[in-house]
Amino acid sequence: MSSNLVIVYHRQPYEEVEVDGRIEYRENKSPNGIVPTLKSFFGRFNSGAWVAWKEAEDPTDPGFDRVIEIDDQYGRYTVSRLPLSPEQVTSFYHVSSKEAFWPILHGFKERYNYDPVDWPTFREVNWAFAEAAAAEAAKGAIVWVHDYNLWLVPGYLRKLRPDVKISFFHHTPFPGANMFNVLPWRREIIESLLACDVIGFHIPRYVNNFVSSARSLCDVTVETREPVKPELGSQATALTERSLPTRISYEGKGINLQASPVGVDVDFIAEVAGRPETADKVAEIKEELGEAQLILSVGRTDYTKGGIEQLLSYERLLETRPDLRGRVRLMHVSVAANTNMVAYEAIQTELEQIAGRINGRFGSFEWQPLALVSRAVPFTDLVAYYRAADVAWITPLADGMNLVAKEFCAARTDGDGVLVLSEFAGAAVEMASAVITNPFSAKSMDSAISSALAMEEEERRVRMREMRAIVAKQDIRFWAEDQMQAFDSADMPEEAEIPAS
Repeated sequence: MSSNLVIVYHRQPYEEVEVDGRIEYRENKSPNGIVPTLKSFFGRFNSGAWVAWKEAEDPTDPGFDRVIEIDDQYGRYTVSRLPLSPEQVTSFYHVSSKEAFWPILHGFKERYNYDPVDWPTFREVNWAFAEAAAAEAAKGAIVWVHDYNLWLVPGYLRKLRPDVKISFFHHTPFPGANMFNVLPWRREIIESLLACDVIGFHIPRYVNNFVSSARSLCDVTVETREPVKPELGSQATALTERSLPTRISYEGKGINLQASPVGVDVDFIAEVAGRPETADKVAEIKEELGEAQLILSVGRTDYTKGGIEQLLSYERLLETRPDLRGRVRLMHVSVAANTNMVAYEAIQTELEQIAGRINGRFGSFEWQPLALVSRAVPFTDLVAYYRAADVAWITPLADGMNLVAKEFCAARTDGDGVLVLSEFAGAAVEMASAVITNPFSAKSMDSAISSALAMEEEERRVRMREMRAIVAKQDIRFWAEDQMQAFDSADMPEEAEIPAS
């Protein structure tokens, strides 16, 4: 059956579990996150489909199930699975996406690696996604494409299905023209995105950056520009903008632009925070801490996340503040983002070395100043740590949004706790009541964490109340409604015949 909504995303919308030699498709372990949110859109349409990739030793194997039917709490929908060989996965995802695009998107030009990129394979994989989406879409359907590793899908899809609405949401930062134009394939990427009807980003800065890149390469006209809403820039930070383009045109076609920050499931997090077992876990954590304050940092092992800079700041804190020794503890969760990648292995090694040095220099038999956790923490346990922490220390060097900061505030139904947040995280434009810091400045980092640890209760509660209000207002349901409005406001494609297959 043709689908009114087709979601195109690299991840499959379930977890595969082998039971008695058979594969079962189960709900994702955590109902909090972007995948369950995207699946929830299926309930708003008569029929839905999801397009993703799955690694296959032999993509030509006739026994590979390319289309499967899923029936879960979100309804019935099909999943088109594109079989990619291990070589294609390495080329498309680990090399092109992570070694070439990822550093440019986050402003790390020095880490950009052009030489190993296999652009024909990237095109080939994106074409396969576009073909699968075209095959699933009903006439006039909405096709919703997600993130930078599928940059070329809109352009291909527009040729295959001129009748559909195409929306694209960018989950990472988008750089300005000077950075983006380092990519040799810049025009091909931009022209593909300009085939969309709607292009969404988290915050106004990324919208402005996209338009600057597009105008540097193509004859793009800004048709409308609007002031930024107060909740997306009431105070000046590194990523604040005062206005943003909301509609552009290219070759006679209008494209709507949207700044819409992804939120978290506030109700679900509050429910987990209120469970008796969560209270028991919080009591256990606090008993182990004794009188010590807990600083919590949660992120991935990635050079964009600023983990090394954070540990060095913590080392300076203990060095210059002997009074804090034995009275503070840092739990630094840094989970490997991608295995078998040299860049991330080197970061993990350096984190372990610095952590070992800190514990060796300042620790004692009774007290270890730092716990470095390199495995994923179950979400229910993480909520308990959010509740027990005195300070959440979230200081990426660059981040499209950062949902950990929002999860921390959502979990603090007690109204206490301090958030130290990098001004280079997209969330900082919403959460101005955090202790905002510049992770590129040792002085700023050191001052921020010292201030957070010493903050009086009245100020903590005022700041947390303001942050909880914005996190509750712009939660995941708010984002979902924003997306629906964007779909509805997009121009209907002109009547066009569907090309014969």
